Amino acid sequence: MKFSLHGKTAIVTGGGSGIGKAISLTFASYGAKVHILDFNDEASQDTLSEIQALGNNAKAHICDVSNQENVNQIIGKITENGVPDILVNNAGIAHVGNIEAVSEQDLDKLYNVNIKGVYNCTKAILPYMKKKGGGIILNIASVAASVGITDRFAYSMTKGAVLTMTYSIANDYVNHGIRCNSISPGRVYTPFVDGFIKKNYPGQEEEIFEKLSKTQPIGRMAEPQEVADLALFLCSDEAKFITGTDYPIDGGFIKLKG
Repeated sequence: MKFSLHGKTAIVTGGGSGIGKAISLTFASYGAKVHILDFNDEASQDTLSEIQALGNNAKAHICDVSNQENVNQIIGKITENGVPDILVNNAGIAHVGNIEAVSEQDLDKLYNVNIKGVYNCTKAILPYMKKKGGGIILNIASVAASVGITDRFAYSMTKGAVLTMTYSIANDYVNHGIRCNSISPGRVYTPFVDGFIKKNYPGQEEEIFEKLSKTQPIGRMAEPQEVADLALFLCSDEAKFITGTDYPIDGGFIKLKG
């Protein structure tokens, strides 16, 4: 079967909701044992239950990706039963505002999760992958890493770092059999979108949703499953000749409007 992950082990950070949940469910359904790392225990347990209900293999771990000691401890424990083949650095947080609207606390929070989180998890897994002779690292970046988006200063900054970390890791570890790529989604319809609109535009939910949907030339937001399907391809053997590449999945946003 094409894109099979049978016999492989994957770690998915932020695997309890949104894109991370879709990736966790998809990887498990294609045969991988999935380790869900998430700060929200309830969300990760819900994803775990869905995977197990389908008869697939997974385990959930409460993890703060911004805490290096916590990350090292969890990944060290996971590797006791074999070195994971795949790491998906998906965990991330958003922020709305230009540079004047970003406090030092805001900046530190986004840095700690979106940048340091990728650094911590990648740094923790690389020695094991090197010893094993290979592995796959997939980072979730954003279209905001490549084009200017209004009022996304801190978020764009952190996702730009994720993009360039991808290139650096791919270059430095290609001779160790480690592939590193990234995915740059446009707007994706997750529960976060509904919460964001409700909080910031009360009474205008339908209007704002339609406006955000039409930001993409294709006329709608992406579904989490569409991102998960791309992640599946990039982490499968069918993509074994691909490394050091970013894949926009944005309904034409970067090339047609950026």
